[in-house]
Amino acid sequence: MTGKKRLTSLSRVSMKKNLITTLWITGSIWAIFILNFVFFFTDFRDFGIHPRKLNGLIGILFSPFLHLNWTHLISNTVPLFILTFIILYFYNKLYVKVSIISVLLGGFAVWLFGKSGTNHIGASGVIFAYIGFLLFSGIFRRSLKSILIAVVIIFLYGGALLEGIIPGQEGVSWEGHLFGAFAGIFAAWLYRNKYKRADKIKL
Repeated sequence: MTGKKRLTSLSRVSMKKNLITTLWITGSIWAIFILNFVFFFTDFRDFGIHPRKLNGLIGILFSPFLHLNWTHLISNTVPLFILTFIILYFYNKLYVKVSIISVLLGGFAVWLFGKSGTNHIGASGVIFAYIGFLLFSGIFRRSLKSILIAVVIIFLYGGALLEGIIPGQEGVSWEGHLFGAFAGIFAAWLYRNKYKRADKIKL
């Protein structure tokens, strides 16, 4: 097998592996949503982020997996799938680190600064964190690959990013979107020099 064919084969294996991982991650929010109907004695949605309440701290970990209804679930599924796959494929070694920062930092900021008496659930905070990470990785890394990815993200989600962080939207966790985006930007800055050799790989 020639070097070029070997690289092509490895790329296909990597893409398949990342696709399977993405399906598992995306499928988890569906599984939990369905389980919420099976275990009818409790409503999982109560375990969201309740700002400045001690029992709301657990929501920092649980809230990304909880969704209000089918519409909420489906609207988050597609961008979560696309963005998860992109990060796994192009920033594979950073995926877990970026996700942890997105969940913990973004979630804690919502708990600390969110509006009292609200319950924040849904994967949208993580989605906005991924958008922020991919966008600002292009700015901080300044490699051709990262810039091209950032351009694609602007085209796909630039409008949603701006619209989603507008304060005062009824029934929308704009705080989750805003602080999620900040968490993603922070992760992009924090890991701006990590695995930079990978940026030289051709797209």
